[in-house]
Amino acid sequence: MDLKVHINNIHGSQMAAKITGKFTLDGNEFRFNAIAFGRIGGQNVGAKISKTTEQELKKLGYDVDEVVMLLQKNLLQGNLTLPEGLKRESFVDD
Repeated sequence: MDLKVHINNIHGSQMAAKITGKFTLDGNEFRFNAIAFGRIGGQNVGAKISKTTEQELKKLGYDVDEVVMLLQKNLLQGNLTLPEGLKRESFVDD
């Protein structure tokens, strides 16, 4: 499964941030929202997709839970692109 993540915007800090973005999956583009938490118990990301996106993914033959888990994994591991002017250091602990 070829999933690529692009962040549109991040509001918050290293402690907690709201993320909006899109992901492409085998050439299809979908939007998502996520909440990222740091420090208390380590990094954690909760990504959410709309019911419409869930239905589209099912129509294309994807397991929705597997897609969301891969999306969250990419967010946690930093496998993503950022808009110009936003630096990874502004929200990721190194």
